[in-house]
Amino acid sequence: MYLSESSIKKMPHIKRLNIINSVSGIKPGNLIGTKDKNNQTNLAIISSVVHLGSNPPYLGFILRPDQNVRRHTHENISENKQFTINHIPSDFIEQAHYTSAKFEKNVSEFQKCGFTEEYHKEFTAPFVKESKLKMGLIHEESVPIKSSNTLMVVGRILHLIIPEISLSEEGYIDLGVADSVGISGLNAYYAVKKVGEFPYARAEKTPEFNDKKTKFTS
Repeated sequence: MYLSESSIKKMPHIKRLNIINSVSGIKPGNLIGTKDKNNQTNLAIISSVVHLGSNPPYLGFILRPDQNVRRHTHENISENKQFTINHIPSDFIEQAHYTSAKFEKNVSEFQKCGFTEEYHKEFTAPFVKESKLKMGLIHEESVPIKSSNTLMVVGRILHLIIPEISLSEEGYIDLGVADSVGISGLNAYYAVKKVGEFPYARAEKTPEFNDKKTKFTS
């Protein structure tokens, strides 16, 4: 199937939404934990977490502000400047999925969706106890992306909890061993399994691959 820009625009809204949300492939499945100034907790599923830097350790994720729908996650981060990122464990994908429902401000997704709040040291944002790989971050900035009317929320990692069994001597994390899951589109979940590992790519040490002719389609 080939789809041009015009044919994509002519698609039924839901079908177009599902296709465009899926074409980027499998994305990391995470739960963002926050708390407001009145200690009301919030938990939201996010599939847009990206690495932004290692030293200092920065991560970012995308939110879509909406004047008609309150975004409790961003409100809480703006108030307390802290949030957690928790990998979704495979046994809790259904519970994680339903954190995307539009609950009222005074309803905690932790309680409504069957997750347990967990706290570390003097960090005030709630971690997800059921998650095996989780991070506590301090909010650095929220960057408006005008083209898509979204915000990239940037945080710096202060706390990092990794299951030792998933961590190699070199520092690589086996996400399959960590029981993390991936997301495609808005409602499809995938198991994560490592299928290969290679050394750092250097031009002078690149193996010889079979030449393949480039094909152009119209």
